[in-house]
This record gives sequence, structure tokens and C-alpha cells, in this order.
Amino acid sequence: MNSSVSIVIPVYNERENLPELVRRTLAAGRALGRPWELLLVDDGSRDGSTEMLTDFAQAYPGEVKALLLYRNAGQHNAILCGFANAHGDILITLDADLQNPPEEIGRIVAKMDEGFDVVGSVRSDRKDATFRKLFSGMVNLMVRHSTGVILHDYGCMLRGYRRQVVDAMLTCRERTTFLPVLANLFAKRVTEIPVSHAERSAGTSKYSFMKLINLQFDLLTCMTAGPLRLLSWMGLGISSLSIVFGALLLVLRFAYGSEWAGQGIFTLFAVLFFFVGAQFVALGLMGEYVGRIHSDVRERPRYILDRIVGETLGEPTRTTHDRVHS
Repeated sequence: MNSSVSIVIPVYNERENLPELVRRTLAAGRALGRPWELLLVDDGSRDGSTEMLTDFAQAYPGEVKALLLYRNAGQHNAILCGFANAHGDILITLDADLQNPPEEIGRIVAKMDEGFDVVGSVRSDRKDATFRKLFSGMVNLMVRHSTGVILHDYGCMLRGYRRQVVDAMLTCRERTTFLPVLANLFAKRVTEIPVSHAERSAGTSKYSFMKLINLQFDLLTCMTAGPLRLLSWMGLGISSLSIVFGALLLVLRFAYGSEWAGQGIFTLFAVLFFFVGAQFVALGLMGEYVGRIHSDVRERPRYILDRIVGETLGEPTRTTHDRVHS
């Protein structure tokens, strides 16, 4: 029997894209020829998307379920909410902006059927702005070096996950989570396939420049302790260079006299500023780690689920106004 499939799509202020998204995703799910469900996770939208998702869940019982978060929790936390309420053996994630066509879902599922635990995707002929491509390239390079898993496009959310991998991810309690990287920690067989990419037809990207920078810091500090080790090596290198530099200054002072470098004042200032700058860099990076530790210790909920509308994969109807804390 074919494995059942859950398609999880986080939605945040995507009212203009939703009708086309749902229509095409329903067609893709029905074409799979196996039990499937579509989970639309509203991440605290304020443009009317919430009401539209409720309507879709009521219009397509047995196929569509709407998970309505009480407030914005972030893309990856919204996906985790979808994972926690999904019932499929294979879980597919997809963005709501239609830049990755839902028609590619079948190819992801077919690759999962070959026995892979995680199937990623590489955006072909990418339509994003140049700075977003450059930023994505930096992230991919950093992730590859940090995890040792050679994948080429961690930013594409059109991905497939085996149920065992998802269950393992749900047990992790850290607040800052980047799902494609986290999945690689638990997957045995990982691969990726090329997929088509389209320009955004409506709405605007929810990742501003500053959010992309914040994502970079989150990735850097949640994946590895490499920056701290780098600081140790930098400290050792700076200390060694300072000894060599001090010895050189001493020799030149005896050779040319104190007037050679303005009595040594400017040299001392240059050395001082260099070390002060290095200390600020170190404190900033250490602060990032301390902040993550502080957040994890508090163990605040990743999201607050307000309501579930609809039923899928043979489960009983679930429509509740009670808030579920996760």
C-alpha cells in the first residue's frame, strides 16, 4: 500500500494567492493516487487569509484542514504545528507564494517512495532578486560546511520528510529551529531534485532584508559552536601576532629611536583599537549564544493553536475554539 501524504503549507498574509494555491494543490494531491491531506496553517494573518482558510476547510471536508494560530509564530514554527497535527507517512512542505509550483509535489513523493528520508529541491532558473540569490548562496555554503551534508538549496521549502524524521524533530525543544538543517540530523538517506521556480504573482515577500540578516544569525548560532571555536583560534592568532609585533616595535625603537613612530603613541592606539574591536565581536557572538540558551531555558511555547477546522484522512471532525498550547 502506498504511503499516505500530508501537505503542510504555512500561510501569512497571502489572501491574493490562496484561491490559486488551493486549487492547484488539491489537483496535485488528488493525482497522487493514495490517501492524502492538505494542512493550511494560518500564521496570524491580518489580511483576511484566516477566513479564507476556514472556508476552504469547510468546502473540502476530508481533504483540507485549517490550523489557525492565535498570533504570528514564524514560518518554521507554523510548519511544526502542521507536522504535529498531520497524519501522513510522508510530509511535504510548500510555501504559499506559488513560486514553487504545487505540481512538483508528485515528483517529491515519487522520490520519497525510493526510500529516502528527506528529499530537498533545488530551484532551477531562480526568479528572485540578485541580493536574495547571493544571500541564499551564503546560507547554503555555511550550512554545508557546518553539517557536512552536501545539499545545494536549503532555502527552498518544497521538501519531503519521512514520518520518523518528523517525529524526531517534534521532540526537539529548542526555540530557534531551521527545519531543513534539523532534519539532516536524523535522516539516513538524503537527496534533492531540481524543481521549477516562478516569479511571485501577487503580494510581497515576508522576508525583509533585516529578517534575512536575523535568519543568518539564527542559523549560525543554532547549528554549530564553530564561531566560538573560531574565536579561540582568532584569540590565539592575535596573541601570537601581538608578541611578534611587540618584538618588532622594540627592535625598530632601538634602531631608529622613539621619534620614528611619534613616541609610540599612535602605534599603541592602533593596537588598542584592534583589541577593543575584537572584544566587541567576541562579546556579540557570545551574546547570541547566551540569548539562545536563555530562550531555551524559558521553554515558552513555539506557537498557540487557536482552532482546528476540518477533518482529513478519516479522523473525526475537529472544530474547537479552545486554545491549544504546544
